[in-house]
Amino acid sequence: MLKDILSKEGAALGAWCMIPDALAAEAIAKQGFDWLCIDMQHGCMGYETAVAMIRAADLAQVAPVVRVPWNEPGVIGRVLDAGALGIIVPMIETAQDAADAVQAALYPPLGRRSFGPVRVGLRDGPGYFASANERVAVIPMIETREALENVEEIVAVPGVAAAFVGPFDLSVALGLPPRDNDGEPAFDNALARVLAACESAGKPAAILSNGALGARRVTQGFSMVSVSTDIAALGAACAGELGRVRGELAEERSVA
Repeated sequence: MLKDILSKEGAALGAWCMIPDALAAEAIAKQGFDWLCIDMQHGCMGYETAVAMIRAADLAQVAPVVRVPWNEPGVIGRVLDAGALGIIVPMIETAQDAADAVQAALYPPLGRRSFGPVRVGLRDGPGYFASANERVAVIPMIETREALENVEEIVAVPGVAAAFVGPFDLSVALGLPPRDNDGEPAFDNALARVLAACESAGKPAAILSNGALGARRVTQGFSMVSVSTDIAALGAACAGELGRVRGELAEERSVA
């Protein structure tokens, strides 16, 4: 399960799915990632497709994670009932926001999640309820100024498994362009503060990243790192193959 992966030494490397398709998710999950995030906030999938994508991750034996659209109990409960082992919750700004997410994700007495594990019950059997609170990872995002100011309190909330940096939204909140802004003091200091807060709380720090920066993020101390998105990888692979063939054709024409 995701919590077991995060507790091991080294980094848990994942992929980010924006394309609403279970076959694409299965193809990506088969590449050896530790976890797969199905992005229901900015991705294009609805609930039914997300369920199919969770099943595809299960088939590949990769931990399925869902970024929910908002900190809303109904959505959180439904993706957990579908089989998500982790939820990434956007726009968390206070410890109370984080506590609300935990309440939505855990069964009583630790939370207020309603019992109805229809699909996950098929996967995990009747023992799911007894172990669910230990298995579900609640991961609030740190992506606003207020969240950064409250990060120490957010990661200390019981039931929070990790803190996830959204570097683009956090950059915008800091008055920077929506990108990775390594070298900008405000950005570098923000990452350092999140890392320090997580270390103090004894919890992993996570971040959205890419192939170019992934190793740096691990070296910095992040232990849950996404290194690819499906839409970017698809575009890059197609552009590479197209460029290769056009280059070879151009060489043939020049020889002729």
